Amino acid sequence: MEDITQKKDIYYQNRDIRASNLVRESKVLTLARLAKMLVDLFGSDEPFKKIGKWAGQEIELYFKDIDSYITFILTSERENFDCYAKKAINPISKVTITVKEDKILQFFSDIVRTKNNFFGIIKLLKFIIPKKAIIKGSYIAAIKWVRTIMIGKHSIYKDNK
Repeated sequence: MEDITQKKDIYYQNRDIRASNLVRESKVLTLARLAKMLVDLFGSDEPFKKIGKWAGQEIELYFKDIDSYITFILTSERENFDCYAKKAINPISKVTITVKEDKILQFFSDIVRTKNNFFGIIKLLKFIIPKKAIIKGSYIAAIKWVRTIMIGKHSIYKDNK
């Protein structure tokens, strides 16, 4: 009788693990789709033209709190912007996000709403200095990637007076 109970406990534990993995994967996939959709709808072609020799390189974004990855592929054309929710095969730069799970969307939103200019890049220091974002590998490639997702110059963010 105890063997049956033990097997049921293992079954429910496996089900709970699978459920938590599904929730984690759906959060990461939602962030990846959101990034792709925002760049498609509101992105500017200017930062993509400045990618240059970095085109085709992978940028790996790792969310430490939910233990998940998003890989962005640098491209010279906005129409070819793509990302997927897997670990990168050969990343040129790895960006580790250390914010708590409930703050990830706010963190991502702060980056996306920033203007793509010199002062916008300086504003990103508020994430790098307190180690909310840790960059390993090429800083230049990471900056070029982050500039592609910054849509703060779009007219939807201008004051309507």
